[in-house]
Amino acid sequence: MRHRFLKPALLAATAALALSACATATPYGPAGVDSRYGYAEQRIDADRYRVSFSGNSVTSRDQVEMALLLRAAEVTTQNGYDWFATVNRATDRDVRLQATPDPFYYDRYSPFWGPSWRYYRRGLWSPWGDPFGRDFDVREIDRFEASAEIVMGRGAKPANDPNAFDAREVISNLGPRVTRPM
Repeated sequence: MRHRFLKPALLAATAALALSACATATPYGPAGVDSRYGYAEQRIDADRYRVSFSGNSVTSRDQVEMALLLRAAEVTTQNGYDWFATVNRATDRDVRLQATPDPFYYDRYSPFWGPSWRYYRRGLWSPWGDPFGRDFDVREIDRFEASAEIVMGRGAKPANDPNAFDAREVISNLGPRVTRPM
């Protein structure tokens, strides 16, 4: 008797683990046809670029901003420059709510399994069910996108500019910390 319930429970646990493995942070790579998540850059002038990084709902704000700085440093070194300064930098947060019907809700018109009860009003049981309707589980989903306009320069970075970064130092410090594609 115990084994009849063990197999469905084991299958449900395996399915839950498989689904949770699909939810991973955006890997560091270019955004493109396959995915809208990742980095992108656009040349504005000879020494000026607009760089952005877009993360999925599992990617934290810190990861998105770290990937943005890493990409800015890579663009700087690829163009033969030593340092970059962020002129305009912003991080946008996209919030949406996702509502999922409660699968255990039951009313006489619903095929879902659930407790068979009707609404109790003034000492009487009502045959019309719950007056508040179907239950929903609501979840908030956050997604971050960071962008910056950078100006690149050669030589030593300006010492008095807090928005100036040594490109090679950024690559060595942040490169190992970003999630790479497998």
